[in-house]
Amino acid sequence: MDESPFEDEVPNVGMWRRPGKAEGPITWVKPDLVAQVKYAERTSDGILRAPVFLGLRDDKAARDVGAIEVLEPPSASVNVEADSPLGDIVEQLEQHKGEKLVVEVDGHEIAFSNLNKVFWPAHGEQRPLTKRDLVVYFARVSPYLLPHLRDRPLTLVRFPNGITGGHFYQKHYEQPLPRYVETTWLYSDQNKGDGEYLRANNLATLLWLGQVADIELHTWYSRVNPAGDAEGLPTTFAGSLENMQQSVLNYPDFVVFDLDPYLYSGKEARGEEPELHPEGFAATSQVALWLKAMLDELHLSSFVKTTGRTGLHIYVPIKRTLHYHATHSVSETLARFLAQQHPKEVTVEWAVDKRKGKVFADYNQNVRGKTLASIYSPRVLPWAAVSMPLRWDEVGKVFPTDFTILSAPERLRQVGDLWANILEAKHDLQGLIG
Repeated sequence: MDESPFEDEVPNVGMWRRPGKAEGPITWVKPDLVAQVKYAERTSDGILRAPVFLGLRDDKAARDVGAIEVLEPPSASVNVEADSPLGDIVEQLEQHKGEKLVVEVDGHEIAFSNLNKVFWPAHGEQRPLTKRDLVVYFARVSPYLLPHLRDRPLTLVRFPNGITGGHFYQKHYEQPLPRYVETTWLYSDQNKGDGEYLRANNLATLLWLGQVADIELHTWYSRVNPAGDAEGLPTTFAGSLENMQQSVLNYPDFVVFDLDPYLYSGKEARGEEPELHPEGFAATSQVALWLKAMLDELHLSSFVKTTGRTGLHIYVPIKRTLHYHATHSVSETLARFLAQQHPKEVTVEWAVDKRKGKVFADYNQNVRGKTLASIYSPRVLPWAAVSMPLRWDEVGKVFPTDFTILSAPERLRQVGDLWANILEAKHDLQGLIG
């Protein structure tokens, strides 16, 4: 065919030269073959986000294949009505107004206490939020949250007296644990010895974390389960540094980028980090889109979420063929290239005074044992923020205060889990780095 079969001009997506833009004659071919492709979403232009080629379908004719309008993501249909088991748990928590309550969850009894203790004081028009609100939030989002926590060592960030009281990080729980809480013994680089780490693998554990005032959930980027793309990697994590380095926990599922704006509103006290404000978040959103374009050029899927604070997290799902040292190198190389391309807007400088006026592209999170706030994790901010996944076409159009422990369940009901297929959108970085 000598002429384009398309009514409109083919969009010039990303930085690739597209048909119609190239020099010389173009030959168009008739689309007779049918391919099966998995993808995260369609853009407003009909372009596939994070496409994964699954193979050709010889059993399908091209004339029998058409676009399918997806009205609602399947994951948005989770039943939390009052007559469902999960709905019954939520109903008990909301209707019982006392400080103490015992709830049965999957055959386990959880004894809640101090349910009316204020965790987030009133903020603007938002009422004070209590431990009860935190536990109810965990229950409502559990069908979406638990798959992202599964099999990942967890760092607790506990605020026994709410966000205005003292807090502490806890990697090893020293007290006796409920029998439904799963744990993993692993060698700790920091402590030079073995420690028992928690894993939030079930609803009972998640609700119990609310009871012990674990407001923020921080998970590893690697998992203890090698099934799938890490078959054959050892699952002995304790005993020595060598055991840990050889184990599947040394092979992350993601390369991560932590984008933080160092643009100040002028209201910060001396020495304080920049507060959340529109100009700073807009700059971060633009940097995220530049990073997305670069990752697209490399044919790498990328997923974005608000940090819940001032910035954005970008996760690149990868096959578990590279250890943390390698993923750190990949992240550093890409972050430095991004800063070279946009030197006025982006920095990788470690010295805080050199970041001023720019967005800090932090690649140093790609280290074994380091963690970021999990997807859907509450944050210890006055408006009870949540780290919320976004569609890429939402970046620059939303603001972190849009997502709180009160509003997040309704968003999930409407759009489902935008990261539901993140582990199915992996690419092998081995070929990229040689």
